[in-house]
Amino acid sequence: MTVTVEFLVSSPLLPFVSFAESLPSGRIECVHGLCLGRDSRVFVVHLDPADDVSEDDLSALAEVRGTTALGRANDRDVYQLNIELDDAVSDVFVPGRLAKTQVEPTVVTPEGWYEKKIFPDYEAFNDMQNHCDEYGLSVELISIAQGSPSSDEHTRYGLTDRQYEALLLAISRGYYERPRGVTAGELAEEMDISQPAMSDLLRRGERQLLTSTIGIRLQRPPSST
Repeated sequence: MTVTVEFLVSSPLLPFVSFAESLPSGRIECVHGLCLGRDSRVFVVHLDPADDVSEDDLSALAEVRGTTALGRANDRDVYQLNIELDDAVSDVFVPGRLAKTQVEPTVVTPEGWYEKKIFPDYEAFNDMQNHCDEYGLSVELISIAQGSPSSDEHTRYGLTDRQYEALLLAISRGYYERPRGVTAGELAEEMDISQPAMSDLLRRGERQLLTSTIGIRLQRPPSST
């Protein structure tokens, strides 16, 4: 089951962040991922003409090693840039290292890079977060949406669709982290149910997962009657 994730990557090491801050629009759209070498990539950037950015302006940026004007598309000026990346950024974003697919162009703002990607599952996104943490890049989750779950991914554990949805949401929002990133009440609001109902979904889902993975059925205490 794939998940579509919107997230913000923040770091002073990311290209164009400070440049975006200087623009009236405060944003740059770009497509990246074509690796020329360990520390270089090709970026195709789309700029608002109202920002009045010239090829010379782009060439003057410290991270830019070469520029090619590609003309205009969708009312935006388009340039191909050869970019030198910091080792940390290069290692995190190297093509093929992590399973993911770009959904929309990266939007560079003064806060960082807004990304929207499809991952094979939540585990793959979590791996990317951990990898970014190792290199000092902060990842803030904005939204996560799951595709249609397949029978191999949750019914084999005996989970209902609703239990699976609740557990996935809880994991993605940091409910199982220490300290917790969200409360059961906040999760309930997102699922538009009561807090007791949310807690019950999580409890039943957790029990079902434990029962299925450990391979035993927890026995109920004998009735007193």
